[in-house]
Amino acid sequence: MNPPVVLDAMGGDHGPVATVAGALLAWREHGVPVMLAGASDVIDAELRKHEALGELPVAHADEVVPMAGSGAGAAALTRSSLAVGCALVGRGEGGAFVTAGSTGAAVSCAVRGIGRAPGVLRPALAVVLPALRGGGSVLVDAGATADPSPAMVAQFALLGAGYARAVLGRPDPLVGLLSIGAEPGKGNRLTRRAEELLAGLPVRFHGNIEGHDALAGVVDVIVTDGFTGNVLLKNVEGCVRTTLAMVAEAGIASPGRLAEVARRYDPETHGGAALLGLRGTVVVAHGSSPPATIARACVVARDLARHDSTAREPVP
Repeated sequence: MNPPVVLDAMGGDHGPVATVAGALLAWREHGVPVMLAGASDVIDAELRKHEALGELPVAHADEVVPMAGSGAGAAALTRSSLAVGCALVGRGEGGAFVTAGSTGAAVSCAVRGIGRAPGVLRPALAVVLPALRGGGSVLVDAGATADPSPAMVAQFALLGAGYARAVLGRPDPLVGLLSIGAEPGKGNRLTRRAEELLAGLPVRFHGNIEGHDALAGVVDVIVTDGFTGNVLLKNVEGCVRTTLAMVAEAGIASPGRLAEVARRYDPETHGGAALLGLRGTVVVAHGSSPPATIARACVVARDLARHDSTAREPVP
């Protein structure tokens, strides 16, 4: 039997109320074995509410990293649910790790407890943005490293291309660098230098793309720094919600069709973002995730671990 998915039971805006319920959904409805990492007394209390005490294994952790916690602060809490969960995966006692906690803290604990894949400078978050005509593009980095070096940004292209091959089935993914213009040499110092480095890497480099290309399916992989990528991701989410609300108010599309479009952009559909460039599988869910989204994140983590698809091959 494969090792269980380890879930940070204390992470997220709703804490164990959402995570324990989500873990039970993952197990009961999707057959995903889940181990809960966190304060055992708190977790047991939640399990009792669902008449499920003893149904899922619990790995006790004495400390909790706050949602506003930084990577440096998380590293100091060696007995936190984040640290304990990542260590279990690092030792092979867990097949994958899921958290809805602080992204920065998750990155720090994952690097310490699981380790970077050979040659990787920094991990990066990958999110698949749905494209207009089906399929999608991998956005990387979506928020793991806010202030990377040009070499890190260029390496994100290799990680994203590996993810696109494994998850999207693109044998030779096309990579674009997000900038303020499509012409060569556009952008700030970071993007200009990253563009130079990308041209020399073993990827099919399209060149620069602009923000309006993100959902157009122009490229298979959109590469950027974590600060810009996170702003883009949240802007897309907000624009989709606002546009769908305006269309619904105008009555120019059926509710069923609107719901279908909304589902494609709903975090519950995708579960979370894969943290690429590690020796193991880590999925970071949205901090406000309800139980259904937590369950979906556990399913995604199990599937990624099964297919060994989080870009763990050596990076040149």
